[in-house]
Amino acid sequence: MPYAVKKYSHVTDKQASVNGKPFPVAAAESGQFLTALYRSLKVDYPKFFKMDALSKLGFLASELILMDEQPRFTPREDVAIICFNRSSSLDTDVAYQATIQHEESYYPSPSAFVYTLPNIVTGEIAIRNKFFGETSFYVCRERDAQQMSQTVEQAFCDKHTRMALAAWVECFEGTCEAFMELVERR
Repeated sequence: MPYAVKKYSHVTDKQASVNGKPFPVAAAESGQFLTALYRSLKVDYPKFFKMDALSKLGFLASELILMDEQPRFTPREDVAIICFNRSSSLDTDVAYQATIQHEESYYPSPSAFVYTLPNIVTGEIAIRNKFFGETSFYVCRERDAQQMSQTVEQAFCDKHTRMALAAWVECFEGTCEAFMELVERR
């Protein structure tokens, strides 16, 4: 394979690591680990607080990988973002459904509706980092490393793609896990 993993991150709703080494996170209140991780990273991106859990998870996994990359925030068309999961945006879909469920308390929440598509995760990462390459989000029955690897390899068929952020980003019913890799052309 003419590609290599340069760096990887793993984030759950309880811990984070980069290249297998734990990333120190300030103590978090129950259910607030992703916010504590955001603060520990010292990221200045207020839009984070409006994101749903799935977007926060993917965003933070990418921040852990990209925090030392230079140059940063320079427009690039050679980076692809490819994510996979099992539940799509179902976690947010359930929250949105609650805002429209009952006729007597019908109030569609625009802030929840925005996140009823899983590809918003790739969009948030692309916007933050000024990546203009391919972005895609695949919903799969299960985590299949071979299928994911083949999909990432296909992204490199575009001769302009030099790197790809590839991730399994799953968040449903209070459990979150992201495993993201920065893959680059050798």
